[in-house]
Amino acid sequence: MSDKTSEQQKCATFRTMIGGQALIEGIMMRGPSKQAVVVRAPDGELVVKEEPLRLVKDKYPILGLPFLRGPVNFAASMYAGIKALMFSADYYPEEEGASEEPGKFEVWLEQKLGNEKVMQIVIALSLVVGMGFSVVMFFLLPTLIAGIFDRFITSPLIHNLIEGAIRIVIFVLYLFLCSRMKDMKRVFSYHGAEHKSIFCYEEGLELTVENVRKMPRHHPRCGTSFLFVVIFISILVSSVVFSLPFVSWNNPLVRVGLHLLLLPVVVSISYEINRYAGGHDNALTKMMTAPGLWLQNFTTFEPDDSMIEVGIKALTLVLPEKKGADAW
Repeated sequence: MSDKTSEQQKCATFRTMIGGQALIEGIMMRGPSKQAVVVRAPDGELVVKEEPLRLVKDKYPILGLPFLRGPVNFAASMYAGIKALMFSADYYPEEEGASEEPGKFEVWLEQKLGNEKVMQIVIALSLVVGMGFSVVMFFLLPTLIAGIFDRFITSPLIHNLIEGAIRIVIFVLYLFLCSRMKDMKRVFSYHGAEHKSIFCYEEGLELTVENVRKMPRHHPRCGTSFLFVVIFISILVSSVVFSLPFVSWNNPLVRVGLHLLLLPVVVSISYEINRYAGGHDNALTKMMTAPGLWLQNFTTFEPDDSMIEVGIKALTLVLPEKKGADAW
């Protein structure tokens, strides 16, 4: 085997730990040591924000261990994502006639707490609101709908499977409706640019618009795939727990409460499964990632060249100095 052929195979099988998130007219990329946000401003210029990546496990190594790292990394990613989203929103064109002057309450908060503290409060509130919405949409609502069938069901396993099926339907419907919104279509197009840029890098090709454009937009290590795994694992875990004789499985409040208590366990298991699937290519992992790849039909769209440029810029900024230091 020639050295050239060996190098091509090495490039083709390389998997990077670099990941990203689509923003409003921009993309965030997180590398092994840096995070970069690149936003397309209304005047066409690229606005860049770089910062070192501070991981919780660096301060508390125990939180980097398997089955402990999942919930920690998930929460940290959510916090970083909302912060980046708010940064990108500052460059989103205001509607005509909209007031740019801050309200009295905003001014008072900044005077009393400072801009950084206000930002932390807003991000924290956004996390609470986002989690609250998720609880209502994907836990409370499926539980209430599944309760309609209680009079016909005596098996906690059957009840849980029905509730799980309802949760999946709601999740898919939610993604479908989001994909139909005009503004979200642009965000999902940037999502496609993020995936294509990473694919191009993993293939060992030069990061040019032409090369990136040819790459697929569906990526097996996407957050959409992870969320589907979370829902699937939650069905399996709750099927076991709700089958225990001392659990009042037909009480809606008990079911919602247990779902929330089990969420860290579910995220832990899902995270490890996602890491395994991302690092291996076999029949099992292809079966595991297939539903998530299909769901990306709703969360990724083909980007235009200007979006690809943003993806390339964001990815380039977080590439490690030492080649291969970002291996999955």
